[in-house]
Amino acid sequence: MKDYSFYLQGSEEKGVLLVHGLTGTPSEMRFIGKQLNKMGFTVYAPTLAGHCLDEAALLKTTYEDWLESLRLALYDFKKRVNNVSAAGICVGGALALHLAYQENGQIDKVVIYAPALDYDGWNQSWWSRYARIFKDALIHIPAVKNKRFQETHPFGVKDDRVRKFIENPANAEGALPYFPAQSLYQNYRLNDALKKELPKIKVPTLLIHAKDDDVSNPRNSYFIQRHHGGPCEVVILEDSYHMIHVDRERHKVAELTGRFFGA
Repeated sequence: MKDYSFYLQGSEEKGVLLVHGLTGTPSEMRFIGKQLNKMGFTVYAPTLAGHCLDEAALLKTTYEDWLESLRLALYDFKKRVNNVSAAGICVGGALALHLAYQENGQIDKVVIYAPALDYDGWNQSWWSRYARIFKDALIHIPAVKNKRFQETHPFGVKDDRVRKFIENPANAEGALPYFPAQSLYQNYRLNDALKKELPKIKVPTLLIHAKDDDVSNPRNSYFIQRHHGGPCEVVILEDSYHMIHVDRERHKVAELTGRFFGA
């Protein structure tokens, strides 16, 4: 079984745990990882439980399993570096912040790229905004439970060249080209847990969101900022869609992340 995780050695003092998104792979974090490594950070991007295999493997997992696999990665990473911060895209960022709260003091700072408490971006179906409200009933309907939600153009990416690269199956090894309804349900469960914790979360947090995010509206970041119990900043980008860590402003995302983590 191929391991998609990657590790980039840098300073023994400062490490960054990078967390990929739902149905994604650690490879999507490689650009950010390389940039942070150039700034001196040691970088570790693990594979979340159930990912990089197939749909059946993913459906066997819950968000608690994803979180536990990230926790084990953190424990392993802490053996190699003295201080760890974490950054993740969308679901990965939510997992990072959730873990930072649970493992109090083990993660210094968190950066979330394009959080999606709701799927309410400009390219989302109107009914997807209400799926969260009725999720516990909908998930028991067979036609919904077994549904796969395909991503549609522009696939979270504004840059044409980057989008063409991502759309090539050869460059998406290990990733699923759709979102199983049961996995989206687990994401909503994660978001519900995170919302309850926000007022008690003290870890310094940076939220980076594109103004024109096609998947999740920037109001998701502002919601987190309003309810966060500690220092929490929001930066809005002007020339990207949802996948800000690979899109047109990826260099700025890396720079903001490194600066926040104390590069």
